Amino acid sequence: MERLQKYIADAGYTSRRKAEDLIVNNHVTVNGNIVNTLGYKVNGNDIIAIDGVILQKSNIKEYYLLNKPREVICSVSDEAGRKTVTSLIDTKSRIYPVGRLDYDTTGLIILTNDGEFANLLMHPKNKILKTYVAKIDGILNEEDFKKLRKGLLIDGRKLTIDNFKVKALDKQKNTSLVEVTIHEGRNHIIKKLFGALGYDVKKLTRIKYGPLTLDNLKSGEYRNITNKEIKELKNYLIK
Repeated sequence: MERLQKYIADAGYTSRRKAEDLIVNNHVTVNGNIVNTLGYKVNGNDIIAIDGVILQKSNIKEYYLLNKPREVICSVSDEAGRKTVTSLIDTKSRIYPVGRLDYDTTGLIILTNDGEFANLLMHPKNKILKTYVAKIDGILNEEDFKKLRKGLLIDGRKLTIDNFKVKALDKQKNTSLVEVTIHEGRNHIIKKLFGALGYDVKKLTRIKYGPLTLDNLKSGEYRNITNKEIKELKNYLIK
């Protein structure tokens, strides 16, 4: 017996957190009956359906690393008809992104049908380091560096910057290229970080997630995450 939300996540339908939302909002049936209790337990003989579609639990787990292009949404579908990250992966399995990048943000995103693995990566307690390169409209000064070292208050909560370095300053174009590493996953957090310093982010790319990097992947390209890398990720979480 296992909890219903775990069953849905393990089936590769969505993350456990999203599965919980589906349950409490009456989208899930077990043996034809709506179940909206998160503690409900099911077994392999139960028929679980979401909005009338019966789940088939997949034993084959898939893991992908995608270099997300601009103007692609981190979702499995979009009512506005925008291109999604899942549409860029050639697979028949129902995969979904681990976390999200903004519509206009590029870079490293993981996609999988392994709900437990996705839930592990997204859990706030694990504090996975994520590195971004941001192009901002202005020249950072020494006062900005001091604030970055101390951390800034963003939406009433202090954001600790794990590491940062200036990659380039273009005084002629009045722009700075900065590499920033953080362990938080709040929405628009990098844009809010530089906004708190008085700068707008013109371009933003995630180049590293835990031990994973983009390597030589071009925009829109993807590759399988190896078993060795999955073990490295899990070991990374244990530290």
